[in-house]
Amino acid sequence: MLSWDDYKEESTQSSASKGANTAPAVKQQAMQQEAVQPAPQAQPAIEEPAVSYQTKEPVATTETRATESKENKTVSDAVALAKQAIEDLDPAPGLEELEMGAARIEVDDKKMINCRADLNQLVPFKYDWAWQKYLDGCANHWMPQEVNMTADVAIWKSADGLTEDERKIVMRSLGYFSTADSLVANNLVLAIYRHITNPEARQYILRQAFEEAIHTHAYQYCIESLGMDEGEVFNMYREVPSVAKKAAWSIAHTAGISNPAFHTGTEEADRELLRNLIGFYVVTEGVFFYCGFTQILSMGRRNKMTGVAEQFQYILRDESMHLNFGIDVINQIKLENPKLWTEDFKAEVKQMVLEGTELEIAYARDTMPRGVLGMNAAMMEEYLHFIANRRLAQLGLGEAYPGAQNPFPWMSEIMDLRKEKNFFETRVIEYQTGGALSWE
Repeated sequence: MLSWDDYKEESTQSSASKGANTAPAVKQQAMQQEAVQPAPQAQPAIEEPAVSYQTKEPVATTETRATESKENKTVSDAVALAKQAIEDLDPAPGLEELEMGAARIEVDDKKMINCRADLNQLVPFKYDWAWQKYLDGCANHWMPQEVNMTADVAIWKSADGLTEDERKIVMRSLGYFSTADSLVANNLVLAIYRHITNPEARQYILRQAFEEAIHTHAYQYCIESLGMDEGEVFNMYREVPSVAKKAAWSIAHTAGISNPAFHTGTEEADRELLRNLIGFYVVTEGVFFYCGFTQILSMGRRNKMTGVAEQFQYILRDESMHLNFGIDVINQIKLENPKLWTEDFKAEVKQMVLEGTELEIAYARDTMPRGVLGMNAAMMEEYLHFIANRRLAQLGLGEAYPGAQNPFPWMSEIMDLRKEKNFFETRVIEYQTGGALSWE
C-alpha cells in the first residue's frame, strides 16, 4: 500500500512525465501563435484575482487577530479576578462556622445532638456501636435483582396458585411498604440527618437512607415482576383506610423537625426531635412493619411466593438493625440530656407506642378477616402486644400488656439472624459483600 509520501512522489513523477511528453506540441503551438501575431502587452486582468485575494487576506487576518486578542484579554481578566478573590479570601468565617479553631477534636467534645465540634472529623470515635453498625450494614449489601421471581410469577398468574385472602395479603403488604420506606427515607434525609451532630452516627444514617432506597426498589421489583397495577399498589397509602392511617400517623411525626426553620438547642426543640426519633424508629419501623412481615414470611414457609418472601427477609434483617440503631441513639440522647426524659414525656412516649400498636392491630384485622397461613387476627394482636412490650422495655419503660406471649417463635429466629439455611432453601441469610460478618 502506498503511503502519503509515496503518493505525492508518484504524482510528481507522473506530472513530470506528462509534461515531458507534451512539451514539443506546446512549444510548436506557441511558435505558431508568435508567427501569427506579435507578443501581447501586459495583461493585468489575468492577475486581478490574485491581487484581489491578496488584498482581502490581511483584512480577514486582522479581524481574527482582534477577536483572539479580545478573548485572550477576557481569559486573562478572569484569571486575574480569580487570583484576587483567593488573595482576599478570609478563612475565619468558615472556621468559626465549624468551630475548628486550632485544637483537634477530643472524644469528650462529641455529643449526639447540639454538638458544635467539627462534624467533618470522623475520628476519634465516641460511639463505636454506631460505626460498627455502619460496617455491618455495608457487609450486608444486597440488591433486589439477585432474587429469582420466576416461581412467584407462575403462582401469581395461576388461577388456583393463591387464595383470595393470600392475594390480599401480598397486595396490602406491597402497597404499604412501597411507600412506607420512602416516608422513612424522607425523614432521614430531610430531618434526622440535619440534627444529629455525631459523625459516626451520621455515617450509619447515610447507609440506612441507601438501604431504604433498596427496599423501595425491592417492592417495585416485586410489583413489576408480578404484573400488578402499579397505580393501585402505590396509592394504597391514600386509598385504603388501614394503610392510610399508618402513613398519616408517621407523616404527622415528621412535620415538626422537617421544617427548615426548625433547630435544636432548646428543651422544647430537643424533645421534639426525640419524639420524631421514637415515632419513626420505635413505632414505624418497630411496630408498623411486623404484621406484614409476619404474613409474607409465613407464606414463604409454606413454599408460596418464595421470591417475595426472600426479599422481605433481607429487608427485615436491615430493619432490625435500623431499629436497634435508632433505640441506641434515643437512649444516648436520654443519657446526655436527662432533663428531656420527664415523667410527662415518658407517658407521652408510652401513648405513642400504644397508638401504633392499635393501628397495626386494625391493619391485621383488615388483611386477615379470616384465618390464613396458620394465623388469624387474634393471634396477630397477641403478637403485637408482645412486640409493644419489647419496644417499651428497650426504652426503659414498663410493659403495657402484661403476660403477652409470642405466638410466632419462628419470627424471633429470623430476626435474630442465626446462621441457618433460608427456610425455602435458596441461599444463606447471611449473604454479604465486602467482608465477613459474625452475628454471634
